[in-house]
Amino acid sequence: MIHSFGLDPLASILAPPPNETPQQRAARERAEAEARKISEAIDEQIRQERIALRKKGPVKVLLLGQSESGKSSTIKNFQLHYARDQWMAERLSWRTVVYLNLVRNVVEVLDLLVQAMEANSGRRSTSSADTPDSDRERRSQSSTTKFPDKYSLLKLRLAPLRSVLTDLERRVGPGSQEVYSSSSTSPTSEKRMPFGREGGGGVGNIGSSNNGWKSSGKGRPSTREGRNSSLQMRKGDHDEVTDILLACKEDMKSLWEDPLVQEILSQRRVRIEDSSGFFLNDIDRIVSRDYEPSDDDVVRARLRSVGVQEHKFTVDADQGREWIMYDLEGTRSSRASWAPFFDDMNAIIFLAPISCFDEQLREDRNVNRLEDSLQLWRTVCSSRILAKTQIILFLNKCDIFRNKLQRGVLVKTYVPSFGDRQNDVATAMKYFQHHFKEIFKSCSPEPRPFFVYFTSVIDTQATAATLAMVQDSVLRQNLQTARLV
Repeated sequence: MIHSFGLDPLASILAPPPNETPQQRAARERAEAEARKISEAIDEQIRQERIALRKKGPVKVLLLGQSESGKSSTIKNFQLHYARDQWMAERLSWRTVVYLNLVRNVVEVLDLLVQAMEANSGRRSTSSADTPDSDRERRSQSSTTKFPDKYSLLKLRLAPLRSVLTDLERRVGPGSQEVYSSSSTSPTSEKRMPFGREGGGGVGNIGSSNNGWKSSGKGRPSTREGRNSSLQMRKGDHDEVTDILLACKEDMKSLWEDPLVQEILSQRRVRIEDSSGFFLNDIDRIVSRDYEPSDDDVVRARLRSVGVQEHKFTVDADQGREWIMYDLEGTRSSRASWAPFFDDMNAIIFLAPISCFDEQLREDRNVNRLEDSLQLWRTVCSSRILAKTQIILFLNKCDIFRNKLQRGVLVKTYVPSFGDRQNDVATAMKYFQHHFKEIFKSCSPEPRPFFVYFTSVIDTQATAATLAMVQDSVLRQNLQTARLV
């Protein structure tokens, strides 16, 4: 068999017929010219569409929701999938926040152990003055448990973590501080507490997503060499913290895995694994000299948004167009400053964590978190400024919601209108979706489509598919506004 190499396999197909007449040739050339004309017209239309989109400026997306609803994690997912270079350049700097989260977890569990030990010995906890009334009531249950000497030794050996926590809070800055209700009967009385305690914060000016802990206080390096140098310096800064964590590593694991400590957490109905920034199951991996945060670590890391944070990135699927996303602080005291950002937005992503149906607002212990989220949703939907703005609803934290129902928590206990419906995940999710949809339809100044997604935004793989649908929806709406489709 003879093989031919270097020949265009389509040449024989596209070649004119060997016996083509002059009339046939003229007809063929006219058809080819018409096809080229149509193709060029399509190319020109695409070019004009791109020009029109660029003239309209960047796509602006506003994220709204109460504190700890998942707004920042949603933006991280967008950056992870649509601004990969920037994400990789900044990922290492999140090591500080992951360390902060882990130490916060350990100190919180240690505090509960100390309170139980002191309650058992009849002594008042020295830190109780800093604990909200509702938490004092929850945690003041006396215990007849006998605590062996090993727990006192564990308390002493983990004591250096308190200074580490203070140091990490100083490095991170305002984002390491939370707002906590100072009184269960005073909704507007708020005070700042150490990172991870509870709540939200006040409103500041617009800031970029590049906080001081990312850039060592000197701004983002303008070159790749500068970026690498900055990251290396930050890695060096962690040597002392890493030394202490390594020295406490086995004791941290012993504390978290101890059966008696788990019993104390269960008695006080504390589910620290459901809280934002939980890393106690990752001690072996994180407490290491060569630890570098994974994508999932960064998305899971908890850092309070202070004021208004602006995040810019380029979306390749949108012809390289710039997207700007605004993360607005979600505490009740900050919401009065939201309105100025409602104008000139292409879309709003509203996050409502349905897992919080049995929780109270951390800045106001008299308000159910789900009810607060519904009221906030009602306000956003009824805004006339947003009458023509696309609103996308994320019913978030479905993973935690599912775990709660599987543990036997009854929705009707906290949501009386749920009635005698089956207390299963599918029924409850459908109920909440319908409730949010009815508010949307009744409060919207003008008819508009209802977009809703059930999400767990710390699950990066599952969220990627949701973001693709959201991106497509926003782009379609944008094209319709530009009268291009």
